[in-house]
Amino acid sequence: MKTSQLLFRRAARIVAALLLAGVCGLTGCLSRPALTRQTFTFAAPTISVTNAFTGGRVLGIRSLQIAVPFDGRSFVYRTGGFSYVRDPYAGFLEPPAEELIAPLRGWLRSNGNFSAVVEAGSALKPDASAEIIVNQLFGDFRQPEHPAAVLTMQFVFFDAPKGVPGKVILQQEYSRSMPLAAPTAAALMDGWNRALAEILAEVSTDFRRSETAEQVR
Repeated sequence: MKTSQLLFRRAARIVAALLLAGVCGLTGCLSRPALTRQTFTFAAPTISVTNAFTGGRVLGIRSLQIAVPFDGRSFVYRTGGFSYVRDPYAGFLEPPAEELIAPLRGWLRSNGNFSAVVEAGSALKPDASAEIIVNQLFGDFRQPEHPAAVLTMQFVFFDAPKGVPGKVILQQEYSRSMPLAAPTAAALMDGWNRALAEILAEVSTDFRRSETAEQVR
């Protein structure tokens, strides 16, 4: 038998065991004859009062993209160096790009860096814009005894004095791998929310630093 076939079968057995354990923990499969799909959403990160700051810019989010294969509703688990599997019983209520946009807008409105965050078509014209890409969004089960929630995001902020993106204010990728309390979908969603909160806090600090550096030039 070819080596690739052996590796595929081994990965499949591991994935099946993980999914069964996670699904049973979530749904109580011993007491329920039928499995039901669990759905989750991103939570808006809490803004610390110590981060009080008042910025005058109006921000417009030009785009928010989720990289393939993480752009679907089903949760994605990494089980090997190049192997991933989708969970048929756990996922986002809506596509992840739609799930993320509301918490991101809310956080950007509240963190003090901007006076407002507007949507396309708003009468209030932005003088800064942002492009956001989620490069990684998966549960890492390569070591079943140490599961983790992985989230990697890239932020690009532009100066846009007339609503047209110009000079780059900040361009940075941020990544977090958060350990899970249990190998379940609920714990994975909690890990992603914690990762999102940490990333956005770092984005806020970096943006303020970049703005300050630009003003003193």
